[in-house]
Formats: sequence, C-alpha cells, structure tokens
Amino acid sequence: MTPTPDLSPLAEHVDSGEVPGLVALVAHDDEVRVEAFGRLHVDGPPVERDSIFRISSMTKPVVAAAALLLVGDGLLDLDEPVDRLLPELADRRVLRRLDAELDDTVPARRAITVHDLLTFRLGFGLVLATPGEHPIQRAVDDLGLAQGAPGAQTPPEADEWLRRFATLPLLHQPGERWMYGTGSDVLGVLLARAAGVPLPDLLRQRVFAPLGMRDTGFHVPAAEIHRLATMYRPGGAVSDDPATGAWSRPPAFAQGAGGLVSTVDDYLAFSEALRVGDLLPRAAVAEMTRDQLDPGQADGVFLPDGFGWGLGLAVRRDGRYGWEGGLGTSWNTHPGTGVTGILLTQVEWSDGPTPVWSHFWRILEG
Repeated sequence: MTPTPDLSPLAEHVDSGEVPGLVALVAHDDEVRVEAFGRLHVDGPPVERDSIFRISSMTKPVVAAAALLLVGDGLLDLDEPVDRLLPELADRRVLRRLDAELDDTVPARRAITVHDLLTFRLGFGLVLATPGEHPIQRAVDDLGLAQGAPGAQTPPEADEWLRRFATLPLLHQPGERWMYGTGSDVLGVLLARAAGVPLPDLLRQRVFAPLGMRDTGFHVPAAEIHRLATMYRPGGAVSDDPATGAWSRPPAFAQGAGGLVSTVDDYLAFSEALRVGDLLPRAAVAEMTRDQLDPGQADGVFLPDGFGWGLGLAVRRDGRYGWEGGLGTSWNTHPGTGVTGILLTQVEWSDGPTPVWSHFWRILEG
C-alpha cells in the first residue's frame, strides 16, 4: 500500500445508510491520515476527528497492557495462580460437558493463572450456541454477568460480580481451550486488587495520562457527552443514547472485556506506544503479540484460520496484531511495515464483519 492511501471512498457507506458516520485512520510511522464522514446520530451534528465512540472489545488489549505493567512492577507474575488475589476462584469445578447440569462437575486439575486470563484459557467464555440453550448460559444471564454486548446489561460492582461468577463451574479445564471474552473481565478485577485502586483509576494513571489519552475511559463526562456517537443496531434502532445511556455515567463494574470509549487519536497513541516501546519494554510487547495458543485451541469462529491469540489481542502469521470491537470498531498494526489502521463506527456487528469494515481493510491492504 501507499503510505497514506485515499480513505474518501469510505464515504459511500454513509451515503448508503449502512452507518450514520465514521472516523477512519491510517498511519505509516509518523505520517497519519484521518477522514471523518457522516453524523454522530441520524440528522445530528457531523462526526469530527475527535468524536467519541464505544470501542467495546478493543478495551481488551488496553487492559492486557496494564496487566503487563503490573508484572513489570512485581505486583503480578504471569504464572502465578489467581487465588492469591481472587480467593473466590480457588478450588474450581468443571462441567463434564457443555450441556450438563451445573452440578455435574469434576474437580479442576490445576488453578487458574494470570497467564490463563490473558490468553483466554481460564476455562470460561462466550458459548457459541443458541442463547439459553444450555444450563450454564441461562445461569450466566440469571446472574447478570453481562457477557453479551457491552451496555446491554448492567452488571453489579466488581466484587459482587466476581462472587456471582465464582458460583459457576468452568466449562473446560484451565489451560485446555481458548474461550472468548470473560478472561478480560476477571483480569480487570484482578488488576484492581493487585494495584489497590479501581480499574478506571489504574488505567488512567498508568496508561491514559502518560500517553495523553484524555478522552478514553469507562464513561463520558457530561461536558463532553455531545461528542459521543449514538449507538445503533443494524436496521437503525437506537441501542444506546448518549445522554441517558450506559456511558453517560460511571459504571458499577468497569468491564475489562469491553467497557471503554475512545477517539481515533487516543487509540493511535496507545497503538504507537506499543509499537515503538514507549509503554512497555520491547520484550513484553513481543510476548504480548506472540501467538500463545497450542494447535487446536482456537475456536475457529472468533479466531479463524490464520489467527492466533497473544496476551489480550489477536495475532496473525505475518506479524500483524490488533482486535475488533463488536460495536463497530477495528484496529490493526503491522510492525514490519509500520502501518496502523483504526476504524470507528457506531453500528453494532450482527453476523461478522460489515461492508465498511471489509472496504477499509481492502484499502489498507491493497
């Protein structure tokens, strides 16, 4: 690709009504191009470069980076059991099979480790089946653990969330399988206890403030709420209104799996800090962006062929790393070429990648 390709063709996805608005960025080392198209909400003000979007699962790499900072401080060890800080998760039980009743279990063969949380191999995560099909899925919903789309449920505060989660058995033995999502929520609770401050404060102190990410957080202050895009479902129904929605106030539980909002420049600051070694030592970044999975552990859906999982993010065979946000966002960095792409939209994904997502990455990769 050219260092800064033309992003103007992405405007067609606004003109067609696929998305009300978007911000797209491509960076090649120090050269950056940003385009903003459309409106923050239908018939609303225009999207600007500093507009705020819900980045959902792009939260996961940020929380993983914070974990590695605490490892560097000596507050955590990747190989240690989580029981020291999360005694609620000691002596786990494991379902005999996915569709078993909740008391049909066997003992866990070993403790969950910090590394398990980062690699999503703690033995628990999203179940790729019809919602409510299995007893464990119904229990997750009944307990209000908010393991679906960010903002769709209001989970309890962190300690109560963990207490409820700890009443459930695992779905697989620790270290056995990759399962998406839940590891980052548990990791967020662990980090808060290790650091002695709530997760939002930890991220602000150790990541956001040092990198100048002034608009990234778990909610949008009232004075800036006018910059937050309205969230839509496919088809046009509003799923989160900025003025009254889930991000208009601090959450009871700051979810490490998907609770952040950000801007394109804030997330570029995070991405560049990883790429050039300004946030973590290069050895830590190399470990974070190395495929940690054994053959056959990925699920083939969230991680299709050619994708692996590092510490809190996806990695590819050619060295690229990054992740998507199911509320309409995407990020990827290729350290070999120095190219980073970030796409922010405000329409939820329903059945995988959207046309605007595919078009954006064709532009960057073509």
